[in-house]
Amino acid sequence: MGSRRSFLRSWSSPLSLFVVVVALAASSADGFKAPRVPCYFIFGDSLYDSGNNNNLNTSVKVNYSPYGIDFPAGPTGRFSNGRTAADIIGETLGFKDFIPPFASNPDDRQILVGVNYASGSAGILVESGKQGGDNVDLNKQLRNHKVTVSRIVKKLGSKKAAFEHLARKVALAGISNIGCTPSLIATVGTNGAPCVTSVNQLVAPFNIGLKSLISQLKSAHPDAKFGYLDTINAFKCFFFLSVFAAFKVKTTPCCQVSTVTGLCLPNTVPCSQRRSYLFWDAFHPTELANRLGAPILFPVIQRIL
Repeated sequence: MGSRRSFLRSWSSPLSLFVVVVALAASSADGFKAPRVPCYFIFGDSLYDSGNNNNLNTSVKVNYSPYGIDFPAGPTGRFSNGRTAADIIGETLGFKDFIPPFASNPDDRQILVGVNYASGSAGILVESGKQGGDNVDLNKQLRNHKVTVSRIVKKLGSKKAAFEHLARKVALAGISNIGCTPSLIATVGTNGAPCVTSVNQLVAPFNIGLKSLISQLKSAHPDAKFGYLDTINAFKCFFFLSVFAAFKVKTTPCCQVSTVTGLCLPNTVPCSQRRSYLFWDAFHPTELANRLGAPILFPVIQRIL
């Protein structure tokens, strides 16, 4: 048991950031076609990264083909064939444009709408995911957000105006069933089970602790709203329920992957039936999986708006 816990702490996979803040938004905006919130900030790992790793010294970056094959702008650094769950939640909130990555140096107009700080292989611990090279760990992401907030204060003219724009509404995602990823299934084995049960069992205590933390945050910050995103429930819908039977391939990546990183090999041809695959590479879901998963999570976000 101890060796598996050590494995999870040091694992350099893109899923090593266990707490992901996916929505920090203010009160609802007026207007039929306006976004439901004025701004949207994203923190996390490669499930949400939209290009922050592109210029880092790391093997965990995907600004190359076949990534982005179904994304309007092509390869951008998103770890999928198309949109991420964060992109789709942004669309559901009513944002016309994709939230820009912090590394793209968004201008003053853009930061008022939101910034994406997520970084592939990043984790809560500074050392998480560093086996593959540099990343922007959670502490750095929060420091980057402080830079953004300072710019917003300057742009709006006062801390009070910035506070009203950045009223605190936060959704945090639990750990999903990482034992069901193609990488772990291939490297650890399942002994006939659908997934690596021993790894999935390690997820439950963390998620219980996260829920407890959210309860504490609610008590300590009554002027803020917090929500828990049950990613395990969302994943079960994909993996086990007949409503998602469209995913005929659930444990094999759509693209040819590196045996070292689990990421798609550059400039290779992926599967043609991408709508039949749950996973794009050895860790990350396809755009269709994100499109079906985001609506399952969105009601939690809706309740805190």
